[in-house]
Formats: sequence, C-alpha cells, structure tokens
Amino acid sequence: MNSAADVWGKILKILGNELTSTAITTWFDDCTAVEIVDNRLVIHTPSNFKKDVIEGRFLGSVKNALNELFSGDFDVLVLGEGELDAFKQKEPSFDPSEEEFTFERFVVGNSNKFAHAAAKAVAEGQIKNFNPLFIYGDSGLGKTHLLHAIRHAVAKKHPEYHIVYVKGDDFTNELILALQVGKNVEFREKYRGADLFLMDDIQFIAGKIQTQEEFFHTFNTLYEANRQIVFTSDRPPNEMTRLEDRLKTRFESGLLADIQPPDYETRMAIIKNKAEQLGMFLPDDVSDYIAENMTSNVRQIEGAVKKVMAYRDLMNDSITVSSVAKAIKDMFKEKTEYMPTADLIIDETAKFYSLTSDDLKGQRRTKNTAQARQVSMYLIRKLTNLSLKDIGDLYEGRDHTTVLSSIRRIEDTMKASSPFSQMIRDITANINARN
Repeated sequence: MNSAADVWGKILKILGNELTSTAITTWFDDCTAVEIVDNRLVIHTPSNFKKDVIEGRFLGSVKNALNELFSGDFDVLVLGEGELDAFKQKEPSFDPSEEEFTFERFVVGNSNKFAHAAAKAVAEGQIKNFNPLFIYGDSGLGKTHLLHAIRHAVAKKHPEYHIVYVKGDDFTNELILALQVGKNVEFREKYRGADLFLMDDIQFIAGKIQTQEEFFHTFNTLYEANRQIVFTSDRPPNEMTRLEDRLKTRFESGLLADIQPPDYETRMAIIKNKAEQLGMFLPDDVSDYIAENMTSNVRQIEGAVKKVMAYRDLMNDSITVSSVAKAIKDMFKEKTEYMPTADLIIDETAKFYSLTSDDLKGQRRTKNTAQARQVSMYLIRKLTNLSLKDIGDLYEGRDHTTVLSSIRRIEDTMKASSPFSQMIRDITANINARN
C-alpha cells in the first residue's frame, strides 16, 4: 500500500503533542516516509547526523505513535545519506535471511514426508487442483520453512510473479491501517492481484469478523482466478472454532497436510544437517545424545546444535557427550513444563480480542476490553505461579480482590458456555505456540 506519507503525517501530529515545534522542525523537516509494509515503517533523512539523533532520541516516540494509530507493534527503519537508492534497489521478493529456508535444506522424514511432497508439488505447479494447500502442526516443526521454500522456488522459476507472503496477524494490522488511512483499494489490489498467496499462522484471523469478511472475498477472487493459495496453521480448520464456517469449508476443500514431531531418525538427520551447515563435526554419540533428549520440535533441535557450537567456541572445550550435556542442560524440559510470562499471556489475549496490551493493563471499561482483561487474569493465574497480588500489580488500579473476582467470573462463564470454553482453549493454544 502506498500510504506511508499519510501515516507519517499522522505520526508528526502525534509527536507534536510530545515535542516542541522547534524540535520537530529541527529533526524531521526533511524527513520523508519511504514505505510501510509488514508492520515496518521506513523513513529517510538526507543527514546521517539527524539519522543518529532520530534513532537515539526519538525512535521510541515514533514507535509509540504507530502503536497509537494501529494498536500494534511496528518496527522503524531510518535511512541516512546515500542509503535510499540502495534500499529502493533491494530485491522485493526475499529477505536474505530466508535463503536457508529452501527445499534442499528441509530434512524429510516420516513425520513430514507428505507435507514436504505437497509443498514441492505446489512450487512446481503440479497440483493446481488441490487449492488451497493447508499445512498444519505444532510450533517449530517446519511449516514456515516449507512456506518460504515454496516462495523461494516459485520466485526463482517465475521472477515475473507477484508473490504475497503475510502472517495472519499482520493481515489484520494492514487491514486496520488501510481502513484508517482510506487505502482500501490499494490493500485489495495488493492481495487480490497475487499470482501466489502465502499466509503463515492463519489461525490468528479467527474470531476477527471484519478481517474474515475481507479475507473471504480475497480468497474467492484468488481461487476463481486459479491462483495458488497456501496456508499454515497450528491446528486443522475443523478445530478453529472461531473461524467462520464458510472459510472452514473452503480450506477443507483443498489439500490438508499435517506435520508431526520428528522421529529419532529424522532428528538425527536434522542434527547432522545443521552441524554441517555450521561447519561443525559432531561425533555419533553426541548426535545420539541430542536426538534422545531433544524431541519436541525442529527449532529446539537446531537451537541445541547452535548452542553446542557456541559453547565449544566460547569455552574452548572439545565436543563430548559430557560437554554437550553441560551446554544444553537448560533446554531439557518437557513441553508441559513450559511456563509463559505474564506479559506474553496479556499480549496474546489482547491480540485475540484485537486490542493492545496497554488496553488490558489500563482503565478502559468497554465490554470487550473488560472481558479480555478478565480472561488474561484467569490465564495468568492458571499458567504461571504468580500470586493474586502479583497479578493485580500488572494492571492499573487492580488489587487481589479484583483479580479473584475476575477469575471466578471467567470460571463461571466457562461452565455455562461451551463456545466460551473453546475460546479460552484457543487463546491458550496461541500462548503455547509462542514457546
């Protein structure tokens, strides 16, 4: 969307409430907005001195203004002297860090063989009759890897294609932005004009009425134009209780492919593969030790290999089972032992209700905000070891009696309403997916 200039104008007005007109003129008079894409605002100033000052003194204020406008977190990139032309010449299709997410670097095993084959067939244009492709499974098993592998392969084969990749929550934030700055047409052109449409973590659009409405029409436009659509999710469509039935049926009409946790042989292959990428040799007994103890997901396994290398280099120690046990001992924990932070719980609950963390912690008293706040208190009490007083301290003007009353109200509502109980399970699943 070409809305960066409009957004920048609104930001400067907000900054005017915090800064003097002299400060704004001094530091931002020749500062222009370049683009706002995927929750990132890019601005440019021709002076490297001003760039340093903006980054050092005003970046937090700009981010706060963006949060105030769009109720979401944004990154801000400041370009200085000579950096604008280089930025405009960047390759639009890829982040260089995504180069490792290719089919060649995806370790195939019994747990992911079907999903890998389906993704590769989509990238090669072999299964257009299976549209959309819906890949689901727990966090850290390789869903995003396959999504980027499709993106990489298609862009290489068809550089002329308009490929759109977006995360589910970013789609919502962009829609809010489009509505606020009057760029609905640009928003729709961006997504409905895609030759290949990829959405990661689609479960985050569930329960958001306006987002689902817009997405429904986007999906239909792409589907009727025979454009390939690929989704990933942490659960299959029929378990997304807050997803509209008309979207569920469309998702289920395509090809569903699940990914399970890797078996021992696949874990061994992942370990060897990652070590080779890092230029490190792991003895078989060391690889076996990691494979036996790291069983939950691919991300955890790769993280263990990286930590072994760091331990070797920083501690100048040889790689043995004993040294590896020391290096990764803090990573040995069952999934059930995962304890999210209170801030993460508040953040995920706020996202589910299309609010911000500050909304929940503050004094807003709308019905939607009040329920979201009570749900977050209930989940903090359930998922952490915090006391009622500690929980109350997280929210403005709330004591332990308010927290206890909120928790009981949620418990009573859950007993009386099965859909509400399922909603609590959905939020809990989103929290656990951040592990």
